[in-house]
Amino acid sequence: MTQTPFDQMSKQYLEEFLAPFGRIERQYEIPGEAKFVDVWFIPNPEAVQNQDLGLLGRMMQRSCLLEPYRNAPSRTEMRVSVMKLIWVQEEERRKAQKQELAEAELPRLWILAATTSNSLLQAANGVIKPDWMPGVYFTADIFKTAIVAIDELPETEETLWLRILGRGATQERAIREVLALSPSHPKRNIALRLLADWKVRIDLGELMDFAAQEELMALSEAFLAWEQETQSQGQIQGQIQGQIQGQIQGQRSLILRQLQRRLGEIPDRAIDRINTFLIDQLESLGEALLDFESIDDLAAWLESHG
Repeated sequence: MTQTPFDQMSKQYLEEFLAPFGRIERQYEIPGEAKFVDVWFIPNPEAVQNQDLGLLGRMMQRSCLLEPYRNAPSRTEMRVSVMKLIWVQEEERRKAQKQELAEAELPRLWILAATTSNSLLQAANGVIKPDWMPGVYFTADIFKTAIVAIDELPETEETLWLRILGRGATQERAIREVLALSPSHPKRNIALRLLADWKVRIDLGELMDFAAQEELMALSEAFLAWEQETQSQGQIQGQIQGQIQGQIQGQRSLILRQLQRRLGEIPDRAIDRINTFLIDQLESLGEALLDFESIDDLAAWLESHG
């Protein structure tokens, strides 16, 4: 499961932008395996033909997995992501009741890396295809995987909706490009709302060491623009905090379902404790529960995180 608050917000961002064009599932559980895909996207063929998401829209033409990373993914994280892809491909083949799906029908994996490293790209044999722009590195065709190095993408409108997920100066400039869009732009309002959400989370202390001063200034400008174009600051914060609470509750429900599936009935005392957890605690528990074998393991974990 995604471990950083930023990666959690990236999933929210992708869901908001892609929902009009197909079916989105966050934390999609791989059947039969204790593994989750950050974002699983199945396009609506009619909708994706009319999208205006530039490079992001081009990536969404086929069913795909999306794995966002605020920091450069490690080799292990790369391998785990590819392993998830193979499991999902097998599940799609099973549902189709075919021995083999055509290559074009198989889902693709897009690793959205705010930054990456030459050593990782070399280890993955990542190459830029002639018909794709700089910053998009494809591994061997058999793996159906590509790494999007967000900080290497050309700074054009076509890449804007991916560069929002960058970091440092890349993200700052993308935010300012959003602010410069016409108020009538169909995606501007969605982007400002999400950026205002991120700013509120920083102010609430949910995101520590998230952004440099330049990024914070750009996020503050985005928040003010959203405030001016919608409603009062108090109402905005209430709305966003309500959204955050809804996401936390959804995460709690997911964790409890996983625990019940793995351990059986969960004591009321443990449930009450988990119901007080915030996102970072839930993420930690979500990782730890994969190693639990009994209720005693859960009780010990809760005791050690008291």
